[in-house]
Amino acid sequence: MSRRLEDARILMYSHDTFGLGHLRRCRAIAHALVEDYRGLNILIISGATIAGAFDYRARVDFVKIPSVIKLRNGEYTSLASHIDLHETLKMRESSIRHTAETFQPDIFIVDKEPMGLKGEVEDTLAYLKARGTVLVLGLREIMDAPHLLEAEWKKNSIMQKIDQYYDSVWVYGPPDFYDPLIGLDVPASLRRKMDFVGFLQRSVSRGKTSINARKDNYILVTTGGGGDGSDLVHDVMNAYEADPTLTQKALVVLGPYMPAAERAKLVQKGEAIPYIEVIEFDNHMEELIDSATGVVAMGGYNTYCEILSFDKPALIVPRVKPREEQLLRAQRASELGLVDMLLPEQSVDPTIMAEALKRLPSRQPPSKSGGNMRLEGLDHISQTVGRWIDGRGSHLSLVGAE
Repeated sequence: MSRRLEDARILMYSHDTFGLGHLRRCRAIAHALVEDYRGLNILIISGATIAGAFDYRARVDFVKIPSVIKLRNGEYTSLASHIDLHETLKMRESSIRHTAETFQPDIFIVDKEPMGLKGEVEDTLAYLKARGTVLVLGLREIMDAPHLLEAEWKKNSIMQKIDQYYDSVWVYGPPDFYDPLIGLDVPASLRRKMDFVGFLQRSVSRGKTSINARKDNYILVTTGGGGDGSDLVHDVMNAYEADPTLTQKALVVLGPYMPAAERAKLVQKGEAIPYIEVIEFDNHMEELIDSATGVVAMGGYNTYCEILSFDKPALIVPRVKPREEQLLRAQRASELGLVDMLLPEQSVDPTIMAEALKRLPSRQPPSKSGGNMRLEGLDHISQTVGRWIDGRGSHLSLVGAE
């Protein structure tokens, strides 16, 4: 049921330096909100190089800021090699501020990076706070290993700044799955602002058909953005080469950020294996997951929400560096019986991988694990936003006070 709101505006920020996770999460939230509220307009600021490759619903649009990419070692570089990083960051910062000044949002939602990439959002946060915009920080249910997150945040006094600027902190997971700030010294005033909204449910978009849609029995192998996904795809292909009894059809999606040389190598390797089809990218991944018999993935946040939403047997081989987020998520989900997990050093053994792939289609789906499958994040966010916008004018005193 959709309610009419008189010209309410939400601005979202997604820094997107590596992969598609942030943009896909913002887009899922934006689409759910415009479906629930007519008269709501949402603008997403994104640094994703392929922000334009996705469909956006009416009243959701995006502003593309110059792209900065994160290298595998965690360092950043400008995508445009002739412009240095400092200049690119200055352009991004002024675009973000200018967009906020022109759009005049009622609510500003920042995804994961509290002050933005290298602090680029702080100036805009200060400006919007002064004019009464509700400021929301959205955090994944798992950020990183506590010692790594603490080191990163201490350097820039991030904890104090979150408390100073933000009215509310949404955690995109249920409280009994994981606490993103576990092991950190969190001020009580900040704890009071935290709202565990639940995992963000995904659905197949109406009337859109993926050009790669299939009706046969296949497992889907996905590496998300693919920037660091080639190892997993090699491991799967090596298992097929080593074990002639592995005849389960597989659809492999390499991801748009996989380096060209790696992509070419895997396309060629896949052509020699009769049971494997390799594609580079699909902007309707939900459809491919929904139709699959099982999913093999690295277990980033969005893929994990899709595995739960479509209730698919899953084998997760998490990335373990530079962040431990995927590892911690896979360990917790496997502990709860929701997924199977192999560490990268197990996955690289073709015998172990082949056995895991053969077991996958008959594995029970997550709903049969007896664990709590709550996927109410989008509903919870929608109710919160409706409350705030109904109370415009007085809402700031209510935020975080429930």
